[in-house]
Amino acid sequence: MTKKYELLFVLKPTLVEEELQAKINYLKEILEKNGAAIAALQDMGTRRLAYQVQKFERGHYGVFYFEAPTDSILEVERNLRISEDFIKFMTVKYEKQKEIRHWNKLVEKFTPKTETKTEAPVVEETPVVEETPVVEETPVVEETVVTEAAAIEAPAATQETTEA
Repeated sequence: MTKKYELLFVLKPTLVEEELQAKINYLKEILEKNGAAIAALQDMGTRRLAYQVQKFERGHYGVFYFEAPTDSILEVERNLRISEDFIKFMTVKYEKQKEIRHWNKLVEKFTPKTETKTEAPVVEETPVVEETPVVEETPVVEETVVTEAAAIEAPAATQETTEA
């Protein structure tokens, strides 16, 4: 009977990019040889470890989400223990309905989305005719300058009209 699993692994930080990809492919092949159907891979990159592991303070993290027969997990873990480049790993089994729903959400989140690209309709390009821009003339507004004397007289004139 197949069950849903999550396999977190930490690789040595001293590996170059090609070696990292080779080790990830190696783990993928081990899983597939043992009857696992890989649903998703989450590559988390190089991160700082919480504590030193085999004198390393950093490690390259990754997570495989897969379905596999229960007896194949022992063989996968045995192969991971033999390899020196995997400094840590942890296998989590999802059994309960709530856990399985969470696993499905994680798989959906980390599965690469394949977008179906529909061909856009071909639009014929019409030749662009350069037009000279029309400049609208804005009317010039003359501002009247109010002198201090006029400003003082204006309030006085309004006071006289209100008194009358």
